[in-house]
Amino acid sequence: MDNTPTIDARTRILDAVESLVVRRGVTGLTLEAAAREAKVSKGGLLYHFGSKEALLAGVMQRLAGTVAQDYADGVALQPQGPGRAARAQLAWAFGEADCSPGQDQHDRMAAVCLAAFHHDPVLLDPLRAVIEGMKADLIADGIPHGIAMTIQTATDGLFMAHLFGMYRPTEADILALRATLHGLLEQPS
Repeated sequence: MDNTPTIDARTRILDAVESLVVRRGVTGLTLEAAAREAKVSKGGLLYHFGSKEALLAGVMQRLAGTVAQDYADGVALQPQGPGRAARAQLAWAFGEADCSPGQDQHDRMAAVCLAAFHHDPVLLDPLRAVIEGMKADLIADGIPHGIAMTIQTATDGLFMAHLFGMYRPTEADILALRATLHGLLEQPS
């Protein structure tokens, strides 16, 4: 008897949408392609998601939930006190924590964000809300405002560089940036 847990249709569909946009971009995402990739009928797909926009909204909502949970997990791993949210954000950005996305997840996140933005920038609103919450945590983190914003901007910049394929930081770049940002946190307030 196979004890492998079954994945519900909604999850299979969202996974399929992510896979499609990674491979083909938003133009390769059709209801038919998503149904075929998820191994569900088109009627089954339409039961869960009535349009291409609904598919993209679904993956963006799931992505926002994942980022929020990863961030909360990262904060929980950090010691109490000033800089806790900043250390969590740095750990996530530099892959220092168990809650940090792997390269495959990072690539999928980038593809989903680009596809959603290409289709309708409003679809990014759930993720925008999570990022705004992270920014608010940094501002209230007991560290100087300028340091909080430097960390926010630097970690966002790393993600954007990856998202748009503008450049790939070298290992030396990452080590230098990580040391500088951690050094900012160690400065007296």
